[in-house]
Amino acid sequence: MEVIKDNAALLSNTEVLALLENLKSDLKGPKYSVRLTEGQLSDKEKALQRLNTVVYETVKYLEEMPCATQTPESVRNFLTAIQPYSLTKAEKLQLLNMRPTSLVEIQLLIEESEERFNEDQMNEILAAIAETLPPAPESDSKPPSEADFEENG
Repeated sequence: MEVIKDNAALLSNTEVLALLENLKSDLKGPKYSVRLTEGQLSDKEKALQRLNTVVYETVKYLEEMPCATQTPESVRNFLTAIQPYSLTKAEKLQLLNMRPTSLVEIQLLIEESEERFNEDQMNEILAAIAETLPPAPESDSKPPSEADFEENG
C-alpha cells in the first residue's frame, strides 16, 4: 500500500466525535448486523464486532474530553480569537483539543512559546480559550475533593 497524500487533513476531536457518532448510528442498521450462524461468527462479523468496540470506546473517551461540549460556532469563535497570534495549524488543533487552562499547558502545546510570546500574550491566549470554548463535561470518575472528605467525616 502506498500513501499518496500524507496528512491530507487534520481533524479536531470535535470532528472525530461527530464522525464516529454518525458511524455508530450507521453500524446499528440491518446492513451491519452481526448474526450467529451455527454458533460461530464469520470473519466479516468478527471484524464488525471489533469495529463496534473501537467506535464505542473512542466515543466514550471523547465524550469526557473538551470536544464533547464544543460546537461549530465555538470552534469558529476560537479560531477567530487566536488568529492574531500566528499559530501553526497543529498548535491551533492542540489548543482546541486540549483546551489548556494554565500557562504551563500553553508552553507544552505551543512550540518555543517563551521565545514567540511574552507572558501577557500567553495569558491573552488563555483568556481567548476560556471565553470561546466551553469547559469539558463534568466527569463522574473524578477523584474526591477535600470538601467530599469533610462532608463524609
